[in-house]
This record gives sequence, C-alpha cells and structure tokens, in this order.
Amino acid sequence: MTSVETTTAVHLRGIDHLEWWVGNARAFTAFLVSAFGFAPIAHAGPETGRRDRVSYVVEQGDIRFMVTGALHPDSPVAEHVRNHGDGVRDIAFVVDDVDEAYRAACAHGALPARPPVDDVDPLDHGCIRHAAVATYGETVHTFLDRSRYDGPFAPQFEPSALVVPSGPPVGLDAVDHVVANVDKGTLRDWVAYYRHAFGFEELVHFSDDAISTEYSALMSTVVWNGDGIVLPINEPADGRRKSQIEEYLDYYGTPGVQHIALRTDDIVTTVAALRERGVRFLDVPPSYYADARRRLGALGRDLPWDELAALGILVDRDHGGYLLQIFTECVTDRPTVFVEIIQREGARGFGEGNFKALFEAIEREQARRGNL
Repeated sequence: MTSVETTTAVHLRGIDHLEWWVGNARAFTAFLVSAFGFAPIAHAGPETGRRDRVSYVVEQGDIRFMVTGALHPDSPVAEHVRNHGDGVRDIAFVVDDVDEAYRAACAHGALPARPPVDDVDPLDHGCIRHAAVATYGETVHTFLDRSRYDGPFAPQFEPSALVVPSGPPVGLDAVDHVVANVDKGTLRDWVAYYRHAFGFEELVHFSDDAISTEYSALMSTVVWNGDGIVLPINEPADGRRKSQIEEYLDYYGTPGVQHIALRTDDIVTTVAALRERGVRFLDVPPSYYADARRRLGALGRDLPWDELAALGILVDRDHGGYLLQIFTECVTDRPTVFVEIIQREGARGFGEGNFKALFEAIEREQARRGNL
C-alpha cells in the first residue's frame, strides 16, 4: 500500500466492460444471453488468431461483459479458475490517455500489472491502446483508449455468430456499482489505495453496527470518482458465526468482486422478465413489506406494493428519494458472485434499510450450504 497523501487526476470516463474468467466460456455466455437477456456481439478464439483463450462479448444497454475461458491447462485463465472458480477478473475503464492514466496511477501507489501497449488489428480496423494496474486479490483495472479503433470490440474479435434465444426483453441499462470483498482488517488500506491511486473519494461508510444480524456482521465503505463510477468495498467483522464475506473469501480464496449491480428504469418489468427466463432470486419474508411501507411513508403511496411483494423486490428511501432492488442467488458454482438489480428514483444510497432483510436471506442460503 502507498503512504502518499495526495490524490491524482486520473480521469476515468466510465466502465468499458467487466471481464469474467470462467471454466466454460460458451456455457456461461449462453447463460447470460438466455437468462439475463444479453445480446452476443463479438467472439475471439483460434479462428481469429487467439491461440490460448476464447472470449465472448455480450452487451445490454451500456453494460458490456467479456467472458473468457482457457484453451490449455497451463493458461493463466485455467489456473485462476482452478484456484477461485468463475469470477470477475477485470474492471476495465475508458480513459482519454492510457499512458498518462497509467503513469499517474502508478506514481501515486498503484501496483503495475501491464504497461501501455497498442493492440493492433490485423484487418486494418486500427488499434486499441491499453494498460492495467493491480487491485484487491487478483483483480485488475484496465485503462482503455478506443479512439483509434472501429472494429468489433477489439482486435482479433469478429462479430458474434451465436443465436439469441427468444424471451421477454429485460431492460437492463447500466452498471450501477461493483462491490468487492477484501480480507478482515484491510478495508481502510484499500479505501486509501483507491483514494491515492485513482483519486476516488469516500462516499459513505457503514460500520458493523449498521450491517449486522443476530449471527454475523460486516463493514463497508463506498468509494467513487465523483462521476458515476461507484465501487463499494466490504470486509468481515466479528460475529457469532461466519459472515457472508468470510464464506466468499473461503471459497474464492482471495479478495475479489462479490456482486455487480445493474440498473433498470422499470424493475417490475425487468424482474418479471428475469424470473420468466429462469433467474432465481433471494427470498424475503412477507412480513418485510409491512415494515417497508412504514419506512417509505407517503413517498411509497403510489408504489405497486402487490407486484413488489409477488416478485420479492425490496424498497428503501433516503433524503433524495427511493430505490428498489433485488438480489439473485449466486450465479457461479461456488457461493461467491451474485447480481443485484436496482432502480433509482432520486435515491443515491444502497438500500441501508434493507440490509437486515438482505443479510438474513443470505444467511438462510449459507445455512442451507452448511456454512453459517
């Protein structure tokens, strides 16, 4: 970790994509397409000149995922999957100047992972310049400049030939936030790392008193760049039993991405479509909704409470308005990564009023697995 006390002017324009490293890229891509309604847009592999791995790119709204699998047992992708299971390896950001972003981040304490290089397209679509720095666990942040490239996603990619199955439109628009789990006692260090290396600021901190149940607790700090990139970081706290963060770290074997929050403008339609497509969500007890109505007060007068209860959608408010959210079961074989669906109506928070109901639902799943 760095001891530098000044911040850097790295300008991250937004999240370009998240890259998953998985054991079966074709199957995981098909899951994202059929269950979550993503559209396949590009593919790379031996047919396009990539000899060591295969990647599929899917998108929906402004959300873009690259799903990568190994072609050989000695591949770093295969090693990562052996050690951690399926997970998010890279949160890639668009920048105006890769070299300056990389230089500034490293000068302020970022750990270098890949120096700047041009990825030149063999079919004359131009090039993408990129570099990467290390973060928690084996996760990296790539800096990308696409201004000189006009092909399908990146060099050595071709337009996807995957068939899109039928299903109701889902309506996911953007990545709202990406949440990390880190080791106990390191939260403050990682907040400092993002502050120094990337110029992020602390948006809000939740103590173990705010995020706790009868059995377990965690602490969380939300960092952001002030311009839409929001990265909450969690660490376990002392409790009577194993927390969800400890379970994640046990199975993933290292700090990493815990969940991805995807934003929609119509969560009722989105969740209904996802349920019809077979996506499974965490359950909340019916008694939750009586309490939620009291918390929302007049602000919730016009909400479709019957539909929210039928679909299992949670509701919370803050000084800016309200939000609606719901959480899937883990989407990987190991109990690690899951997805949040969120609709914001003025609220900038993270569903603090739902923490207890959410974490008790997670603990019920932990108990089913014998890990609570």
